[in-house]
Amino acid sequence: MASVPTTQKAVIIDKTGGPEVLQHTTDFPVPALVDGQILVKNDYIGINYIDTYFRCGMYKPPQYPYTLGREAEGTVVKTGGGETYGLKEGDRVVYMAEGTYAEYSAVKASSAVAIPAGIPPRMAAAAFLQGLTALTLIREAAAVKAGDWVLVHAAAGGTGLWLVQLLKSVGARTIGTASTPEKVALALKAGAEVVVDYSREDVDAKVKELTGGAGVSAVLDGVGKATFDLSMTCLARKGTMVSFGNASGFVPPVTIARLSEKNVRLLRPTLFNYIATRDELETYSAELFQYILRDGLDSRIHDVYPLSEVARAHTDLEGRKTTGKLLLDPSK
Repeated sequence: MASVPTTQKAVIIDKTGGPEVLQHTTDFPVPALVDGQILVKNDYIGINYIDTYFRCGMYKPPQYPYTLGREAEGTVVKTGGGETYGLKEGDRVVYMAEGTYAEYSAVKASSAVAIPAGIPPRMAAAAFLQGLTALTLIREAAAVKAGDWVLVHAAAGGTGLWLVQLLKSVGARTIGTASTPEKVALALKAGAEVVVDYSREDVDAKVKELTGGAGVSAVLDGVGKATFDLSMTCLARKGTMVSFGNASGFVPPVTIARLSEKNVRLLRPTLFNYIATRDELETYSAELFQYILRDGLDSRIHDVYPLSEVARAHTDLEGRKTTGKLLLDPSK
C-alpha cells in the first residue's frame, strides 16, 4: 500500500451561502485515526441534496472550516485500533460519514461496508445513500405492499429513480411526477406505471382518475414545501404521507388535527435512524446490493464532476438540470 500524504485536496466552506462559498483547497490536512476508524482513499464521492442544505445554511454546520459530503467509495489505506468489523487495508468499501468532499476520509468502521466483487466502480457511491434511503422508505416508513398505489415526487431524481425501481420490484403501482418530457420518459423507463408532467397536468386529478377517486396508499415526497399540500390531498383514507426532503424548502408547521380528515399517517424520517445499528446497516446494505446484482437495479449517473468543479455540480443540482446521481472525482 502506498504511503499516505499529510495533505490532500478537499472542498471546505468557512461561511454559508451559494455555490460561490465552496473552496477547493490542495493543502487540507489528512485526518489522523482514532480507535474504531479506517482511513479511506476516496475514488468517487456522492453528491446529495443535504450537501446543499449545509452549504446554504438550511442546516447549520457544526464548525468552520467545514468539509461537505455524506458518502463515498474507495479503498482502505490504513486502519486504527479497536473494532474494524473485519475491514482491512486494500478492501473496497462504501460508507456514509461527514466530510467526504476530500481525497481521504477518516471513517468509523461501523459506518462502512465492503463492496461486493460484482459491483462495478462508481456504482456503490452512486447507490448507497439514495438507494438505502429509498429501500428504508418503502420497507419501514410506508410499508408498501404489492398492488399499492404510491405517488413519488421528483421521480427522475436520484432518490426518485431508486424509489421507482424498488416499488416496481415489490409489485407496487407507481405514479411519478416530473417537470420535463425527458424526465417523464426516464421515470417511465425506470418502472413507473404513470408519470405526470406537473408543469402541464393536474397531478391530483390524475391521481383520482387512476385510483377511482380513492387516492394513493402512500406519498413519498422529497420536494418539501412546494408539494406538501398536494401530497396530503392525493392520499387515500388511512394513507401514509412520508416527507423526507426539503428540495423546495422546509414544510411549515402542521396542525395535527389535519390528519384526522382521512386518518392519515405523517412521517418525517431520516435514513440514519433506520440504520443506526451495525446489524441494520449490514442487513439493508446486503439487500440493496442484492437488488443491484440479482435484479439489475441501476443508479443512473448524471455526470462525474472533478472535485475542483464542485460549484458547477451544486449549481446544476439546484437548478434542476440533472437526472439521477451526481458524483465527484477527487483525483481531479
